[in-house]
Amino acid sequence: MTDLPTLFLSHGAPTLLIDECPARDFLRALGASLPRPRSIIVISAHHQSPFVAVSVDTKHLTLHDFSGFPPLLEKFHYNAPGAPDLAHQIITALHDAGFDARAQRNRGLDHGAWIPLSLLYSAANIPVIQVSLQRGGGARFHRRLGETLRQSTPRGSLIVASGSVTHSLATFFAQPAELVAPVPGWVSRFSDWLNAALTAQHYDDVECALQLAPNARRNHPTDEHFLPLLVALGNNDHVTPQTLHRSTTFGVLSMDSYAFTHDLCSD
Repeated sequence: MTDLPTLFLSHGAPTLLIDECPARDFLRALGASLPRPRSIIVISAHHQSPFVAVSVDTKHLTLHDFSGFPPLLEKFHYNAPGAPDLAHQIITALHDAGFDARAQRNRGLDHGAWIPLSLLYSAANIPVIQVSLQRGGGARFHRRLGETLRQSTPRGSLIVASGSVTHSLATFFAQPAELVAPVPGWVSRFSDWLNAALTAQHYDDVECALQLAPNARRNHPTDEHFLPLLVALGNNDHVTPQTLHRSTTFGVLSMDSYAFTHDLCSD
């Protein structure tokens, strides 16, 4: 089981890669501060599947799965190696835990994966495995998925769950694209509630945040950007959360990020 913390990183807009903002600086510094992992298992909001798809490629393509952003982003590539042997071990462990997990080939890394990874580890020389969310799986399902991934990932590997603490695309595209903009109360109230719940270790409240938190559905009209947080949290009470970073871009995209350190003696 991995001895590194599990990370939840808010990836915001694709321009995070080129925007001069605190969230970008934070991710670069975080990569420099962590021990170099032997491999990375990444779960992105931008990969949903009818089953749990696990990449088994020996080398990854780079998906530029977005539009309406500067053409410069199309020139970035993050062709990290894969880890097919470890990927098949994870598939077996997920099967044993009752998940419908299947090998996936030739998809490539989506921008929810490669943008934060390129800021953490720009050389793209650490083996990466991408694991999908399961469409319709829900909050409890993804907590259990996260716990199974943690238990089946060898020491020295890093689990990175990439989503966004707030993610109202309709509001984002309806307003002028100003990187530094006032933060509406309906955004800050949700992110503050979530931070307080995590800090107090009220994990069942976090699981139900889209029903309990103020302005939840305004910040998350759909749940795919919130579910990676539940994968990072896992289904284990023996976990210590750490607030790594809090900031907002474009007024409505909370870039809060968290680490979860698990008690290795609790399993």
